[in-house]
Amino acid sequence: MCRCYLQAVSTTVRPSDPQTGLADATLAAPAVRLGHVHKSFKVPHERYHTLKQRALYAFRNNTFDVLRAVDDVNVDIQPGEFFGIVGRNGSGKSTLLKCLAGIYAVDQGDLEVHGRLAPFIELGVGFNPELTARDNAIINAIMLGLTRKQAEERFEAIVEFAELDEFMDLKLKNYSSGMQVRLAFSVAIQVDADILLIDEVLAVGDANFQQKCFDQFVRLKAEGRTIVFVTHDMSAVERFCDRAMLMHRGKVVDISDPGSIARQYNQLNFRTVRSEARELGGPETLKRAPVAEIVDAWFESADREHIFEAAQGSPCYVAFEVRFHQSTSDPLFSIALRNELGQTSFATGTHLTHGPTGEFAAGAAAEVRVRFENWLSPGRYRLTVSVTRNGVGADAYDMREDIASLVVHGGHSGGGAVDLPHEFEIDVS
Repeated sequence: MCRCYLQAVSTTVRPSDPQTGLADATLAAPAVRLGHVHKSFKVPHERYHTLKQRALYAFRNNTFDVLRAVDDVNVDIQPGEFFGIVGRNGSGKSTLLKCLAGIYAVDQGDLEVHGRLAPFIELGVGFNPELTARDNAIINAIMLGLTRKQAEERFEAIVEFAELDEFMDLKLKNYSSGMQVRLAFSVAIQVDADILLIDEVLAVGDANFQQKCFDQFVRLKAEGRTIVFVTHDMSAVERFCDRAMLMHRGKVVDISDPGSIARQYNQLNFRTVRSEARELGGPETLKRAPVAEIVDAWFESADREHIFEAAQGSPCYVAFEVRFHQSTSDPLFSIALRNELGQTSFATGTHLTHGPTGEFAAGAAAEVRVRFENWLSPGRYRLTVSVTRNGVGADAYDMREDIASLVVHGGHSGGGAVDLPHEFEIDVS
């Protein structure tokens, strides 16, 4: 039995917890409630593309497989919460978001949405390429729920955010895909919505516009809006989300804090890829199997406790686990830390400071630890680790980008990549 409740009602911002920023759950029902939600699709074994084929094979038994895109999902999302949904391609996260948006009807379970929705899914649907951007902006705003008067009143704000003032009288068919997304996003944020559903809509925007959009999300969250965010970007999950949910093959793997979900996503993503390679079978299987596999990586304190933040000036450790599926000699282990702008702030490897690393037999495991003095500037840093074949122009056995992150706290920053210990001397003559 399926029950869906999509309520477009006016809501007020509830008092929030100063520690989490979330609305007090005791004062309000969840903004979104999913109870044992299922959604499946029939995938036919044979597909007919012409009327002739349908006529010739009209009486043939049509068999199909059932794809369980969403399988027994249970979650409550509180008002004012920034909630992330992550998973590999085909995990069901976008299907779940479309169920919330009312694009798909669920097969079974309870789905409740309390508040007015603004779906940021396939932005620009309904745009007419033969009309000008100006006309499309007004029409799309009306389609999203604004009145004609409201759409016209907010037109200048749409143009200002999109930064397309000189192109508004150009027909949309002459816009690039990036320009269309900028226009569509700028229209969508003008809708007075309590709940925003966001599905990787910023992938084609340039870096500057993506940052503007994320700044907008922060503002909307501060206003008490509820945001459901589907993405593959683990750094964005850790930066913005209060909680996150990991999905795999339609099922919920875990719902937890963003850091934990990001680590689980990276582990699941990598292990699934390796598993799929091994399942291919045949004489090429051994060649496809990795020589070495990075299983996990994390930051540690001096007493080997996992940490997600550290004070500037204190010693810090990077640790990662490597398993070997084939024997190898003197592999190189390397790490790199990149700041939020993507700039490498620190990088090193065993070839620089350690020398030969030894012999590793098939089935062996190694834990690599790197100690460094933490003079990084305050901010968030993403970790990349790799293990490569020894030699010039070494081939990577395995590399894991953005596998973990660390927030560095400090009282001040000089504006550089690092804040090295230093002192001034001033001589007056």
